Amino acid sequence: MSSIIDTYGKNPFLILISCILSLRSRDAKTLSVCVDLFAKAITPEELLALPPSQLESILYPIGFYKQKTQTLRHVSAELIKRFNGKVPQTEEDLLSIKGVGRKTSALVLSSAFDIPAICVDVHVHRIANLLGIVHTMTPHQTEMELMRLLPKKYWHECNSLFVMFGQNVKPKDIVSIFNQNK
Repeated sequence: MSSIIDTYGKNPFLILISCILSLRSRDAKTLSVCVDLFAKAITPEELLALPPSQLESILYPIGFYKQKTQTLRHVSAELIKRFNGKVPQTEEDLLSIKGVGRKTSALVLSSAFDIPAICVDVHVHRIANLLGIVHTMTPHQTEMELMRLLPKKYWHECNSLFVMFGQNVKPKDIVSIFNQNK
């Protein structure tokens, strides 16, 4: 997400769209597709003006391109219809849009609007449990527990720190470290 913000600023629509596109996709591939897409559309109106076949062609490299095309078109239409083309600034409003889940909502609130939120995906959930910081069964439970444990000033960076940790330390190494200390 930081690459999107570095390139396009804290544009809530572009952050929302890039987050939706990042689901089940690698960051580098998502960034490349976002650059291609944002060269053609940077507003909900511009995105809807793209023919679905053109949008599918742009999204093809990240996989699930047909579903993501439908989701982007639906989200854009909802933003225009219900929110005057603007990305809402509340969790409740964001979650009311089909295709926007807790992770996406938290990332948009935190990254676009500087509203404290913890973005918990499966990686954050898994690592927080592996490290013994939380003992939860679902990402939602992990989010709630991390919100309880962490001061709000750390919520924004929580996801990136856990993800960076997970990318650099293998789970078997974490388990090995913990087993050595027993």
